[in-house]
Amino acid sequence: MRASVADLYGCATPADLAAETFENYRTYLNPPLARVMKLSGSPVEVYAEGCTIVDQTGKAYLDFAGGYGVFTLGHRHPRVVAAVRDQLERMALSGRTMFNPLMGRLAKRLAEITPGDLTISFFANSGTEAVEGALKLARAATKRTRIVTTEGAYHGKTIGALSASGREAFRAPFAPLLDGIVHVPFGETAQLAQVLDGAAAFIVEPIQGEGGVHVPPPGYLRAVREACDRTGALFIADEVQTGLGRCGALFACDRDGVVPDVMTLAKGLSGGVMPIGAYIARPAVWNAAYGKAPLLHTSTFGGNELACAAALAALGVLVEDDLARNAAERGNELLAAARLVQAQYPAVIAAVRGAGLLVGVELTHEGYGGAIIPELLKRGVTAAWTLNAQRVIRLEPPLIATSAQIARAMEAFAAAVGAAFEMLGTLGTDEAHGTPRTDEAHGTPRTNEAHETPRTNEAHETPRTNEAHGMPRTKKAHGTPKTGEAHGTPKTGEAHGTP
Repeated sequence: MRASVADLYGCATPADLAAETFENYRTYLNPPLARVMKLSGSPVEVYAEGCTIVDQTGKAYLDFAGGYGVFTLGHRHPRVVAAVRDQLERMALSGRTMFNPLMGRLAKRLAEITPGDLTISFFANSGTEAVEGALKLARAATKRTRIVTTEGAYHGKTIGALSASGREAFRAPFAPLLDGIVHVPFGETAQLAQVLDGAAAFIVEPIQGEGGVHVPPPGYLRAVREACDRTGALFIADEVQTGLGRCGALFACDRDGVVPDVMTLAKGLSGGVMPIGAYIARPAVWNAAYGKAPLLHTSTFGGNELACAAALAALGVLVEDDLARNAAERGNELLAAARLVQAQYPAVIAAVRGAGLLVGVELTHEGYGGAIIPELLKRGVTAAWTLNAQRVIRLEPPLIATSAQIARAMEAFAAAVGAAFEMLGTLGTDEAHGTPRTDEAHGTPRTNEAHETPRTNEAHETPRTNEAHGMPRTKKAHGTPKTGEAHGTPKTGEAHGTP
């Protein structure tokens, strides 16, 4: 398709739109990132629908970057768009002094589908805000201050979430961060109870996304739950990226059958249309923190009517269309296809790992990525780096992706890897990383993020990646039903199909 003047935001030609956008980025947004994006050949996005993004020239791309996990339903899902349009005719934002019926309905729906007795929600506008709220909740509820987190973690870039994240290149420029933050190895629990003694909370991603798509050993989250129970620390599951079907289950913590004390959500909750973040907590935890002080933590825009309308519609599509099952099935196809490419080019690809439609392809050397992702873009497919492990290319398509789209994207990926290998030859293992370590869950090599050499110019904070495209520069854990006092009836969770 050819982009029309209407698609070009009023510009006469695609070149005019590209020039104007670059100049605005260069002058008013982020000058170094603008240069990196231009050198990488980044186009201008003008239209999107389903699994497809269209640039200013009319070229279509399969979106396997997926907005870093936002587009679980694809772009502009018709049910979500219709719900938001309908609500816009009534009321857009909350006046904040009266009851908001949609916020109440969304909180109830989350209580119905989340594991165990997670019941009380707080709504924000992003994942990092949800994490900030969860950390504050933990400190207020336990009257403790220490937060334990994992190496390689990514929880956001606001001050508290950043303190709990694991990449020093993002943390160092803003030091000193919050006191009392302790980092432990992801996936290991032998010493966890000792570290958690006296801590307010342990915050963990059920599967590390930005850390390089690392799947922990089976039973890891059960051991976390037990360690938290023994020490009185709260278990915060950061499901901002892994939740809502992304990893082949409605929530990634369902893989171990555990109930956290607090769960954070965002990304897919938006339906790909309206920004929203949330945390949902067990009643005893919430009441310990805010039972006598309901206004200690608030948000002006959080839970607004448009965002709640989008989220309610998104949850409806997610459950009714059984997209978690589609993610599991298509994810198996994606993993199998990526491993075939690894077998064809072992000098380029060190490991393939993931769950559902969150798949990481670890390269033997960062240098290959500088060719692979641009070559993939030439072939009409987007992909992205993981922020904390830049040897790992993340494939994260919408949960509505079909087998045909998986096959087409992976055909392009194989060709892109082949082109990179032809250009660069054998680069060998990146010396900064040493030998890839083993992913215990799958027996595949795994990056040691603790020694990851950051690809940033730390003196000037100039990222060497094009974060728009990821291009480098060249439910029932304890066997008890969820009753939820507010509902008065056993909570089965239709998406799980079990009481």
